[in-house]
Amino acid sequence: MARRGELTAGGSILFLTVLGTLSQLLAFGYRVALSRMVGAEVMGLYQLIMPVYSVLLSLTAVGLTSAVSNLTPQYLALGNSRGIPQLLGTCLKALFLLMLPIAAVVLLCSDPISVYLLGDARTQLGLLLLLPCVALTGVENLHKHFFYGSGLVRPPAVAELLEQLVRTGAVLGLLVCFLPQYPERVVGLIVAGMVVCEVASSLTLTLLYRWRLGRMGLTGPGETGRVRRRRVASIALPVGFNSLLGNLMGAVNAALVPKKLVEGGMEPSQAISELGGVCGMTLPMLALPTVFLGAMSLVLVPRLARAAALNHPREVREKIDKALSAVSVLALPAMGMMAVLGAELGVLLFRQEAVGEYLLPLAAATALGCYQAVLGASLNGVGRQGTVAWISLLCDGVQLAFTACLVGLPQVGMGGFVLGMLVSTALGLVLCAWRLAAFTGLKFRLFQWAAAPGLAALLSALVTNLLFQVLRDSGVPVLGRIPAALVFGLLLYLAALNAQGLTMRGLFRWE
Repeated sequence: MARRGELTAGGSILFLTVLGTLSQLLAFGYRVALSRMVGAEVMGLYQLIMPVYSVLLSLTAVGLTSAVSNLTPQYLALGNSRGIPQLLGTCLKALFLLMLPIAAVVLLCSDPISVYLLGDARTQLGLLLLLPCVALTGVENLHKHFFYGSGLVRPPAVAELLEQLVRTGAVLGLLVCFLPQYPERVVGLIVAGMVVCEVASSLTLTLLYRWRLGRMGLTGPGETGRVRRRRVASIALPVGFNSLLGNLMGAVNAALVPKKLVEGGMEPSQAISELGGVCGMTLPMLALPTVFLGAMSLVLVPRLARAAALNHPREVREKIDKALSAVSVLALPAMGMMAVLGAELGVLLFRQEAVGEYLLPLAAATALGCYQAVLGASLNGVGRQGTVAWISLLCDGVQLAFTACLVGLPQVGMGGFVLGMLVSTALGLVLCAWRLAAFTGLKFRLFQWAAAPGLAALLSALVTNLLFQVLRDSGVPVLGRIPAALVFGLLLYLAALNAQGLTMRGLFRWE
């Protein structure tokens, strides 16, 4: 039974998905407006510094937030809620102790980092402004994962929507006020807007946490500092180390792509634009219909942690089964529709023909990534963070190898990066599935999880493509043919799914 004020898992996923959809739509509109205002080259520079942002978070906050998310439901399941504020206090202290030396290194070495590691001196201002953004994001995420770990999804979901509103207003407002500027200053303005957003978000979540803690009422003996620090470290260190190495590889990969493209004969500005087009436009567009995935993972991990703490292996398997069924029937048609309609949608939104160049393989990689994300979240939920770590690192290494070996070839170019993404994601999916089956005894139902929704999605995509071509040849404008084809395709998908004996009914009805 759900505790008072706590939604069931299905209700939590639905609520998070609805709020997340609104947030993602706003975020996507923000990205479209940003792309139009600054252009592909500045978007490429922005993509160069964002992996650094991820690396800094990995060094400071990622492992700690995972500890909060995993340990909070365990404290609640065992009736020891007094350990929760002790846990948050320990993690906040650790965050700032980690942040101080790292910030000092970045401040002193910002010039060589921007020139030699990122490959473009115009990233320096944005790099420096990332430091307060990282610290504030850490504070925000620690409090946010307290709520997710407690099964209280509404406060952080609403705060996230407000956060996106503030980010949109702050970044676009700064650009409207100060453009035109040199590219370096434009990147700095974007990051400055992010800092404003994180100030508002961290304050909001801290106040909400204190309010909720006052209402919760603390019970149990708490936990000694030595035991608590050891438990936090056992989760935070492998997760943080994995995230750090993965994000370091991501940063190297992002910096390597334009360098390799230039080696293959491309102009530097065009190479940066290629990176901005794929990573700053196409991939975010493909991620838009997978908004449910983050909601599912956030709800799944603490519930699996609770079931594992209570030694309920059957409940663990049932929750994983439900999650994989849900991701199958949602992700496959979404990527099928994007493969058919994404090229026209990209031109409509970004005014860039190149958005659709690698659409089909990137859509396939995104679909595989949805499965891998749920399997990885399940492994984290049952306490196998180390397994997720080595799988992620191996896959990142494969992606980096493809970039290093293929992107510099004139006849391959950016296609080498895309192929690496497809191969590394498929490898990660297989490895996560293998280890999860070994640890939990999960039996894979390939018909329900892959074959049935896959066939329905394929039929829907092929017929939708035909309809889309007919509507285009008939002179129907793009704003009319995209929604018409989309609605027809989704209805056909549901019919094909039902014909195979599968329905959406009951998909999210799990505790």
